[in-house]
Amino acid sequence: MSQQRTLPQSKELLLQSYNKRLKDDIKSILDNFTEIVKSARVEDETQVSRATQCEQDHYEMHVRAANIVRAGESLMKLVSDLKQFLILNDFPSVNEAINQRKQQLRNLQEECDKKLITLRDEIAVDLYELEEEYYSSSLWDGADLPLCEAYRRGGEEEEEDEDEEEEEEEGLVTPEEEMVTEMAGSASTVAGESNGRVALSNATTQPQVNGHSTGSTDPV
Repeated sequence: MSQQRTLPQSKELLLQSYNKRLKDDIKSILDNFTEIVKSARVEDETQVSRATQCEQDHYEMHVRAANIVRAGESLMKLVSDLKQFLILNDFPSVNEAINQRKQQLRNLQEECDKKLITLRDEIAVDLYELEEEYYSSSLWDGADLPLCEAYRRGGEEEEEDEDEEEEEEEGLVTPEEEMVTEMAGSASTVAGESNGRVALSNATTQPQVNGHSTGSTDPV
C-alpha cells in the first residue's frame, strides 16, 4: 500500500472546499425531501382555509423540488471539478497509466516480431523446397540462374537504368534555355559588329601620322 502523499496547502484547502460543498448539497437534498414528505400529510382544520393551505403546500413543494435540482446540479459540477483536479494534479496515476499502456504496446510489438520471424522462417523453408523441386525437374535449363541470383541481378539492372535516366534528365536542355542562349549570342554578335563599325569610322575620319593629326591638305 502506497504511503499517503502530503499535498500543498492550496490543494489541501481546495479539497476541504470540495468536501464542504459535498456535505452542504447532500444536506440540502435531504432536508428539502423531508419537508416535501411532511407537506403531503393531511392536517386537521385550522384557521386557514383548505384551498389556501393546498396552494401554499403546492408552492412550497415546487420551491423545495427546485432546491433539490439545484443541489443535484451542484453535485454534478463537483464531480467534474474532482475529475479535473485528478487529471491536473495526480501525476503518479497518470504516469502509471502511461507506463501500463507502454508495456502493452511493447508486448504487442514483441508478439508481432515473433510472428514475423516465424513467417520469415516458414517462407524460407518453402522457398528452399520449391527451388529444390524446380532444379530437380525437367523444366530447369542449366543456363538459368538460381532465383536468388536472378533477383539480385534484376535489382542491380533496375538501379543502373534509374541512374542512366537521372543522368539523361540532368543533361537535357529545355526549349526556354535554348531560346535564352540564342538571344544572348545574337546580342553579343550585334554588339561586336557595332563596335567594329565605330572603330573603323574613327580611323577613316581622323588619320594620324607619327602620332599627330595631318591637318588640312589644301595648298596655301
